[in-house]
Amino acid sequence: MTEDEQAIRNVVETWMAASQAGDTATILSLMTDDVVFTVPGREPFGREVFASASDSLKEMRMEGTSDIVELQILGQWAFIRNHIRIAVTAPGSATQRRSGYTLTLLQKEPDGKWRLARDANMVTEDK
Repeated sequence: MTEDEQAIRNVVETWMAASQAGDTATILSLMTDDVVFTVPGREPFGREVFASASDSLKEMRMEGTSDIVELQILGQWAFIRNHIRIAVTAPGSATQRRSGYTLTLLQKEPDGKWRLARDANMVTEDK
């Protein structure tokens, strides 16, 4: 495994751990300034909307896994296909389970760190 591949895998692991801990600051540090998220049923959104939505989820408990299905590095850009499973529980509510795939583009920035630049998330509610 190359150094870049390991660094990208670390981004994914750190993202999942920070998500489960409700650590929005760490998650934001893993994004480019111009990040764009695409999810079903809404307009693409960036960093500020992500941060605002994350703050509103702090009361919830999240558990999850992320399995990288494919990782390709193309110079200063890389993409990963992930399969994600998450369980989110709001206080006093039943647990919601979701799973599905994401397609994520990462960019190696001038500081040498890989950061999430674009993310298409197709995670849907488990039935």
